[in-house]
Amino acid sequence: MSIFSKLSFKDKTFKLREQAVLDATTTLLASKGFDLMTMDDVAGEVGISKPSLYKHFKSKEDLATEVMIQLLDDALTYLDGQEPTLTSRERLENLLEWALRKRLEGGLPFLPSGSPHVREILTKSLRYLTRAYKLHKQLGQIVDSAKEAGELRTDLPTDVILFSYYSRTCDPAVDYMQLYGHYSADAIVRHMLTITFEGIAGSARS
Repeated sequence: MSIFSKLSFKDKTFKLREQAVLDATTTLLASKGFDLMTMDDVAGEVGISKPSLYKHFKSKEDLATEVMIQLLDDALTYLDGQEPTLTSRERLENLLEWALRKRLEGGLPFLPSGSPHVREILTKSLRYLTRAYKLHKQLGQIVDSAKEAGELRTDLPTDVILFSYYSRTCDPAVDYMQLYGHYSADAIVRHMLTITFEGIAGSARS
């Protein structure tokens, strides 16, 4: 029996409303960004009063932090649930595909890369830092395994590969392809994976 099922009706309602708040915040952060989003926006998106919103979160800084913690939890859960038969490179490709699809669905606000203020907020959260370190360490181990297996270049430092990998989740090329290229989500994901793992250089001509 789950912990949620043991809660009282009042507590269940509170938890469900809190998740609705986080879902609405994720959507607004992805579309408007942290600086333009307001607590009024979140309350309106959820359909609750502002005082009710403040029962859950005291500020948009708290909201943004919780959204990023939830995103890291989702990524860690997804990584742990991958098929054991996947190679290290396939695990990286698989996770990146998950992240790109989540972004295309409006569920991946790339806050740390777009706002120094948010970066400062997140570095003050031990819960966020603990999860970020855990994910970074796991991915680093996967990259090292892929390099040992000859699946990734060995002349590039692991952290360089990881930083490039992270940047793909907030690459503006995704927006350009969606807005101006009119590519489908499947095509965008396929092209981004190809660029990330194969590059854009053609074969040398004789």
